[in-house]
Amino acid sequence: MRASVLSDWLAQRLDRGSGQPIYRQLHGLLQHAILSRELPAGTKVPSSRLLAAELGVGRNTVTQVYEQLALEGYVSSATGRGTFVADSAPDEIVFDEAPARIEAAPAVLSARGERLIEGAGVSKRQGGAFMPGVPDVSRFPARVWSRLHAKYWRRLRPDLLTYAPGGGLASLRHALADYLRTSRSVRCSPEQIIVTTGIHQSIDLAVRLLSDAGDTIWTEDPCYWGVRSVLTVSGLDLKAIPVDEEGIAPSADDLANPPKLMLVTPSHQYPLGMVMSLARRRMLLEYARQHRCWVIEDDYDSEFRYGSRPLASLQGLDTAGQVIYVGSFGKTLFPGLRIGYIVVPEALAASFATASAELYREGQLLQQAVLAEFIAEGHFTSHIRRMRALYGQRRELMLATIAKRYGDRLAIVGGDAGLHLVLRLPDGVDDRAVASEALAENIVVRPLSGYFARRDNAGSGLLIGYACVPDEDIEPAFETLAGVIDRFLG
Repeated sequence: MRASVLSDWLAQRLDRGSGQPIYRQLHGLLQHAILSRELPAGTKVPSSRLLAAELGVGRNTVTQVYEQLALEGYVSSATGRGTFVADSAPDEIVFDEAPARIEAAPAVLSARGERLIEGAGVSKRQGGAFMPGVPDVSRFPARVWSRLHAKYWRRLRPDLLTYAPGGGLASLRHALADYLRTSRSVRCSPEQIIVTTGIHQSIDLAVRLLSDAGDTIWTEDPCYWGVRSVLTVSGLDLKAIPVDEEGIAPSADDLANPPKLMLVTPSHQYPLGMVMSLARRRMLLEYARQHRCWVIEDDYDSEFRYGSRPLASLQGLDTAGQVIYVGSFGKTLFPGLRIGYIVVPEALAASFATASAELYREGQLLQQAVLAEFIAEGHFTSHIRRMRALYGQRRELMLATIAKRYGDRLAIVGGDAGLHLVLRLPDGVDDRAVASEALAENIVVRPLSGYFARRDNAGSGLLIGYACVPDEDIEPAFETLAGVIDRFLG
């Protein structure tokens, strides 16, 4: 394009009624003309006065556009000579004639990215009947939390608005240490606790610091799909170990090849709900001691056990310093809080604190300060006590509703603790199809088979969450779900 026809080319493309500023349009058009080589390098562009007059715009507008293009390297000015299109082509590249249409680069994921997306279990829905693993956030003591939050804003400390120190806020680590020692029999000091954003980050941190790509990690089969996704992109070799009524059950062949890491949910296996027996716990800890394996204990839903006291942690039995203990407040308070914690042996504490700050640059100190006081004033344990009673009541309603509809035709698994139960379906029933059709009826359940790494070993069933469903909605919502299930039972 010759400079002499530039003003006509621009005039044809300016849309004065579009609502987009003329400055922005003019800048974009000139930028496109230069990148597409319609204005080749070395072309002299009209003076700001001449172009403004020919386009009928203010000279300041054109001047600002030229100055912006010069800052971005598209044009250069020479005193007394004018403004010229700069030579901005990359070095050592020979350009063909500009194609009529520029094709976008193909969106190709890496191999591990493909595996992650293929196995993703995240749902577009995060609540309602019968979403598993979601607490009743409407019962959260918002007034208490708001009062504490307002207090910290009124007495604002600048250090609460910056990045978190390695390990997290000291007051929260002290409050957590007191709570975990008392309620979960975890043996720890505040310095051994690293505050994270939740289970996913805690496990990611442990894996990064305690293993290398290609190392083996044992996972329970079935296990939580979110944790499996974290491990999928870690480069580890995942070894799925079946579970029985006593928890993870490695075979003789499995035991002959010690892993670098083991990930277990001993207090409430997710998703099946069994409790790891004392004998199995002692065997696992002795095996880890002998072979120098790390055991990551995900203390899932340990606070919500019905009919008995919460069980002591596996970490509390560890005398060799092989257990990494992780937990979060997503179920006990509310998922959006995004605060969790990891408890590591003393010898690893400094390294984990440094790595957490180095990798994640944590913040949320104001939230951590509020949570620390919330725990210290006793609100946390009071809230857990109230919610345990509420969830226990809803569990009974759920069990009675299922029994009323199906009697003993469909087995119920894992209903003694946590926020969900598993409704077993007969072999051959496609639980994924059931879940999909239920979603079309506005009912959210998760297919049990999706939690198994070994599909040939997968059982059929539905994870049914009752915690976030009001009492009066449980029976009618289940009737809707039962209508879907019945279509598959024949």
